[in-house]
Amino acid sequence: MDTPDHLFYTKEHEWANFKGNDVLIGITDYAQNQLGDVIFVELPEVGTSFKSGEVFGEIEAVKTVSELYAPISGTVLSINEKLEDSPEKVNLSPYNEGWLIKISPEIPKEKESLLTNISY
Repeated sequence: MDTPDHLFYTKEHEWANFKGNDVLIGITDYAQNQLGDVIFVELPEVGTSFKSGEVFGEIEAVKTVSELYAPISGTVLSINEKLEDSPEKVNLSPYNEGWLIKISPEIPKEKESLLTNISY
């Protein structure tokens, strides 16, 4: 299982990459492997706000549909529009091309409650 050490993780298998004032969010390699072939990703609209732990979308795979949970509170700045036509990017590159949303964090200190790659 691939867990890059520069990312932070949740028990629900999302990851967060803190880059300056923005945070990229996706699902882990473990999660995409458990889901199987991803066939559809439902993401929020730009400008949507949510709190840590709230559902921000769904990911549909051949095996199942799974909810996506926000690792931290924030407002959506952008979504990975490439997933609309190529949802398999989540399987092929969960930490790079398969990212889901970019947010502006509301409470940056929430980062401290996330897991490191070792604790994940």
